[in-house]
Amino acid sequence: MKMNYVSAITGDGMVRAFAIDSTEIVERARAIHQTSPVCSAALGRSLTAASLMGALLKGEQDSLTLQIKGGGPAGTILCVSDAQGNVRGYVQNPYVDLPLNDIGKLDVSGAVGTDGRLVVIKDLNLKEPYIGQTALISGEIAEDVTNYFAVSEQIPTACALGVLVDRDYSIKAAGGYLIQLLPGADDSVIDRLEGGIYTARTISEMIADEMTPEQVLREVMPGFDLEILDERRMEYRCNCAEARIERALVSLGRKELTEIADEEKEIEVGCQFCEKKYHFAPERLRELAAAAPEKSDDRA
Repeated sequence: MKMNYVSAITGDGMVRAFAIDSTEIVERARAIHQTSPVCSAALGRSLTAASLMGALLKGEQDSLTLQIKGGGPAGTILCVSDAQGNVRGYVQNPYVDLPLNDIGKLDVSGAVGTDGRLVVIKDLNLKEPYIGQTALISGEIAEDVTNYFAVSEQIPTACALGVLVDRDYSIKAAGGYLIQLLPGADDSVIDRLEGGIYTARTISEMIADEMTPEQVLREVMPGFDLEILDERRMEYRCNCAEARIERALVSLGRKELTEIADEEKEIEVGCQFCEKKYHFAPERLRELAAAAPEKSDDRA
């Protein structure tokens, strides 16, 4: 089984780094949602970021939700990662297409927009989730993630995300990295990091050349003594199931479910993350309605 993620720390304990080859993850998302090239890039970058950020969680049952709402024609992007970095997501308007931008690249910023916020929700199995949010600064996503870490978590971070779409609209390469300064890092460490990042090729180019995540980090951080801490495989993984859909239906309340059942028609409920369809006959809806709570407005 091919490992597509690596985490590392420098020998002096001043810097930690994470990298992922997310090509298979992004191609899976593209195939499910049939995204246009620019939406493939926008969703792919977001999935890659969510996977990297999810892998930073401490508890095995923790999860992270990354929401990007920038006011652009692509609409909201929503991605969810578990603590192992397995991720799922969707873009609200997956078929949006735009001309290339001024430098001949996919116009991700134009699709996402810049009038909005990046929101991170961490479910740490506490009473309330942690919610952090920052204003979008570019809509290119990597810069917005960098800004989120600096503003919301006060962690100096360099983030690179890239998606290379092939001529047939499939994903040729996708990946990303996070590099974070740890307490005690001085200006010389910062200068060395900035020099390596500036001279390195883009993440898309490195992944397209079939470099491993470890090789990516070593190219971006030349001269640093890197100790590999973890290697693992991350996937596009949806955890939807009929029981989960039924719980969502029950949450509608007894009155609304009964009204739906009384229409005597089978209903179809689709999962936004994997497009799987679930069907419920009127008889089953009545059974769920009987188990549903009676809401206060039902009694009004």
